[in-house]
Amino acid sequence: MKNLGLLHKLLFIINSICALLLLMSYALPYVFPKSFPSIAVLSLTVPILIVVNLLFLIYWTFRLRKQLIVSLLVLVLGFTHVTSLYRFGGNANFAESDFTVMSYNVRLFNNFEQIKSDSIGDKLVQFIADNDPSVLCMQEFHKRKDVIGYRYKYKKLKSNKRSSGLAIYSKFPIIDAGSVNFPDTHNNAIFVDVVRQQDTIRIYNVHLQSLKVIPELEKIAEEDSKKLYGRIGNTFAMQQTQIELFNKHRKKSPYKTIICTDLNNTQYSNVYNQLSEGVNDSFIEQGSGFGRTFNFRFFPVRIDFIMADANFEINAFNSFSVPFSDHYPVMAGFSIKE
Repeated sequence: MKNLGLLHKLLFIINSICALLLLMSYALPYVFPKSFPSIAVLSLTVPILIVVNLLFLIYWTFRLRKQLIVSLLVLVLGFTHVTSLYRFGGNANFAESDFTVMSYNVRLFNNFEQIKSDSIGDKLVQFIADNDPSVLCMQEFHKRKDVIGYRYKYKKLKSNKRSSGLAIYSKFPIIDAGSVNFPDTHNNAIFVDVVRQQDTIRIYNVHLQSLKVIPELEKIAEEDSKKLYGRIGNTFAMQQTQIELFNKHRKKSPYKTIICTDLNNTQYSNVYNQLSEGVNDSFIEQGSGFGRTFNFRFFPVRIDFIMADANFEINAFNSFSVPFSDHYPVMAGFSIKE
């Protein structure tokens, strides 16, 4: 530090703080939000912390300064965190897959015109038809729109008075279906058991408690930071209860299992850690790039996931950057292992 100028000293202090926060974030998958809601909120900042530390590493490297060691060491220690943010390679060609599954938060098919266009709902439905997934899981489904080409369907609306909820559409026969109800909320999970050739597959569609974060940063800035922080912490605590109830149900499944979810949380969170137990993240297996699934301005966020247990080979994955909702659809291609 003594050989650094004032500006570089200030930069290194900022660098050290960001490195320390990133290092602390590596424990977040094991921090239960009910016990430490304030700490759990840090999981939302992990992508930013990774990028900032990468920028500092590049900066100090070009300056030939030993200060590069701080960010380098922290990034190496969190290698799995870094590689879950951005993937190289991957496969988005679904031709070799035996069947495909799409997960899509359709935001009520733009029923309340959040996007100022009368044709958004129709374009969204056409997009699904063009990609023709074998199984389609929709969150924030609205009964005013339908997707053609699916003989078998299971829908769970929020209540008798509401027209929205969760839906699973399948080209394979559904032999059973049900729901996992979460307390004190309209969010829940549903499942179907489908028959494909000689195999029975259970497919879950899960929608955890929403953060209710508006994509525009300037609108977030208008909300009182203390209230925002507290609200997110409380939401994470609710998500913990919900994922525990869901896991209790899915661990009793007698069938091969695929999970589609709008997690409303990132891959660095405790709820993701609980959800991913015993299953593989299709983005990690076959994704490329950031794989962002939520239209949060200025930074890629991944909160929608398709996971599958070890009975499946994940052949392909894609996140589609289409402007029909505040979420981007994700699709994975599968084959069943012999």
